[in-house]
Amino acid sequence: MPSLFRVSLASVVACAVLLPATGSAQTTLPAPADKILTPVERKDGYLTDTQGGVVRAIGAGVCVRTSQWTPALAVLECDPDLIPKPAPKPAPKPAPKPEAKPEAKPAPKPKPEKPELMNIERKIELQGMPFDKAEMTPDNVKELDEFLADLKPVTLGAVIVTGHTDRIGSLRYNQRLSERRAVVVKDYVVSKGIDPKLIFWEGKAFKQPIPVTKFCSNKMKRKQLIECLAPNRRVTVEAVGTQPKPPAKKPAAKPEAGDKPEAKPAAKPQTEKPEAKP
Repeated sequence: MPSLFRVSLASVVACAVLLPATGSAQTTLPAPADKILTPVERKDGYLTDTQGGVVRAIGAGVCVRTSQWTPALAVLECDPDLIPKPAPKPAPKPAPKPEAKPEAKPAPKPKPEKPELMNIERKIELQGMPFDKAEMTPDNVKELDEFLADLKPVTLGAVIVTGHTDRIGSLRYNQRLSERRAVVVKDYVVSKGIDPKLIFWEGKAFKQPIPVTKFCSNKMKRKQLIECLAPNRRVTVEAVGTQPKPPAKKPAAKPEAGDKPEAKPAAKPQTEKPEAKP
């Protein structure tokens, strides 16, 4: 019996201690009845009143925590420092700069049209060289200069120089003489600016005579025969290459149908002469 009394008394004392504290505690306003509490808004870690408001300690104004409280159960109204702050909104991306338009490239210049080429073949025979000599006469030099001047616009492919002799003398001697004559002319052509790599030379002795010299008879006197055979003592120069074609000539414009030739003035009538009186 004494022990049972002690237990009941202890219970009465505990109730007496809690009742003043509960009655004197400040409570927060209850949440609206139509508001549904989300898990974040639950207050399991705090002492709440019958209306769901968190009980605050008298004087201190702090929320009364339960033994179940952990930082994970903190609520904003009681422990705002423990509530993770929302991540700051990312700064708005700057408006993209308008892309700079590439500068317009100038139109490519049209390639110049290549001129149409035509083949060129030129030939000259430097006749009348001195008898038994490998040298040119003044007339030979003049003719060759004019020939080379005419070749300036030509893109040369080859220049062929061939020496010749008359039929007086042996073949062996005349072969060497014809070669010496070819070399003399070849050297002169090179001195005028022709590429020596384009020049080919040879001697033919008297194997290619001028047709008209067939009438030169060996019965002639020697001086007369030498003069008759002068055309055979020569050097032939041939040039081959290419040259731009000249522009085609435009046809003359035909007169239009409306353009009539000017009318010639009418001839004046002739006055009759008076008849002669008898």
